[in-house]
Amino acid sequence: MQAFVLIQTEVGKALLVAEAISLLPGVLVAEDVLGPYDVVVRVEAADTTELPGVVQRIQRVPGITRTLTCQVAAH
Repeated sequence: MQAFVLIQTEVGKALLVAEAISLLPGVLVAEDVLGPYDVVVRVEAADTTELPGVVQRIQRVPGITRTLTCQVAAH
């Protein structure tokens, strides 16, 4: 299963946060973006029981102030 994690960061930290997150297990891509969120991340987990662990690793990255996880609908 996959999900998007939308991230708000401390001012000026978006690029550093995106770079750090891109190295974490389960992260497919992490991009710094413009708009209401500073970083958008696409993650992958084997199932819904593993997804919280991936998100928790992301939330531990310094410089993050808020996250919103959006699970991709199964087809």
